[in-house]
Amino acid sequence: MRHRKKGRQLGRQTKHRGALFRNLVTSLLDQERIETTGAKAKEIRGFTDRMITLGKEGTLPARRRALGFLRSKAVVSKLFSDVAARFKDRSGGYTRIVKTRRRIGDAAEMVAIELVSRQELATKKKPDARTALSAPTEAGTSA
Repeated sequence: MRHRKKGRQLGRQTKHRGALFRNLVTSLLDQERIETTGAKAKEIRGFTDRMITLGKEGTLPARRRALGFLRSKAVVSKLFSDVAARFKDRSGGYTRIVKTRRRIGDAAEMVAIELVSRQELATKKKPDARTALSAPTEAGTSA
């Protein structure tokens, strides 16, 4: 029976697994989107949410706890200044997992895990394809 055995082992020893999670969360908060396997992404969701909650708290003890987990001082300052401000009205669910492909070597399910607020960057108004194509031809005929 698996009673009280939370989490995935991912074929690693405890310290290696902890270091993996710290590196993945640091990369996710730095880049705001990373591609990894589905099992790893599901595991780091909770850690990422916890770090963003610490950032929203904004106190010195919270900053020290984040520094104890994350690998970079620059990422911690970004977390407390930029990322926490974006999620100030949101009470949880800061990440999104999107299935992307199967890895060629072992057919592992690859996913992209990203911060939810990153969507605002992708939904900016893009120029319509018809107007972009017609603009150079109009300029060429008038010259």
